[in-house]
Amino acid sequence: MSGDLEPISPSKAVELHLDAMKDGAAAWTRTSHKSDLRAFVEWCRQEGGIDNMNELNGRHLYEFRVWRREGGYSNGKDSELAKKTLHSNLTTIRAFLRFCGDIEAVHEDLYLKVPLPDLSLGDEVSDSKIVPERVPPILEYLSRYEYASRDHVVWTLMWETGARLGGIRAIDLQDCELEGRKPGIDFVHRPDTETPLKNDEGGERYNRLAEQTATMLQDYIDGPRADVTDEHGRDPLITTKRGRVSRSCVCDAVYRWTRPCHRGEECPHDRDPNTCQAIDHTHMSKCPSSRSPHDVRKARVTKYRNDGVPRGVVSDRLNASEEILDKHYDRASRRERAARRWKIIKGK
Repeated sequence: MSGDLEPISPSKAVELHLDAMKDGAAAWTRTSHKSDLRAFVEWCRQEGGIDNMNELNGRHLYEFRVWRREGGYSNGKDSELAKKTLHSNLTTIRAFLRFCGDIEAVHEDLYLKVPLPDLSLGDEVSDSKIVPERVPPILEYLSRYEYASRDHVVWTLMWETGARLGGIRAIDLQDCELEGRKPGIDFVHRPDTETPLKNDEGGERYNRLAEQTATMLQDYIDGPRADVTDEHGRDPLITTKRGRVSRSCVCDAVYRWTRPCHRGEECPHDRDPNTCQAIDHTHMSKCPSSRSPHDVRKARVTKYRNDGVPRGVVSDRLNASEEILDKHYDRASRRERAARRWKIIKGK
């Protein structure tokens, strides 16, 4: 079966693949591959009994696909993987096996046997969203009762800049220009750190901020911000006592305040706050009303477009192509889109 192949373990092959990606692939892509390939290595160890890549064949790849589809290695969740997530994972496996073919770890055409699921347009686009009208009341509540807190900073920056979660985390103190009448944030790509921008240098941009936002950020810096550095000696804008704010901490800030009961509002799901599991910090995401940072970014795009901001301007400010904005971020209803067209028609 192995022919002229050179024996190598799955973990070693992954290590070589990730090292080879340093020559040209974006840091964000390497991080994604590293995450996806962990599942493959775990399957080889636990389920497939593969300790030599030479032994891998098409049947193994199909078994891996079934394992992943049914929730194998999904952070302990016993639920089926979304088709889009499965497709992305298997696409990574294909790229990895092409590399393995180049280094004679597997037969060079084995990557073609990775079975990719067919995706419809509905599969490619997430239905999860938060309508733009839900965001201002959350910001008003934070401004009144949690002014200049870490959560207030996270929400304000997400809504005002529309930045991705990774972009929010990446901001350092030196990237903030908060004095004067033209304050702003400089989004800077810093490779070989834990905070690369998704599109590398192409993701760099300078976004203006409202003066009141700049004042609030300065109050946060002068007040509750923990004065710490990260493992690279940088000064993060948003911190915890341990250093730069984590991805999960940013997510929690969104889950926390999209739960109506946390703002003193009546539960729209007829749940008893005394028994609802979503009250607990570790289960906030299980509230039907809770949303993710990505949903806030989608709401920001939708609001911009409803307000008549040109696609090109939104694209530049949020660092996403117009095609991606239309396909994945703009969650306007048919009536909202009709209203946009009508504004233009009436304007003529």
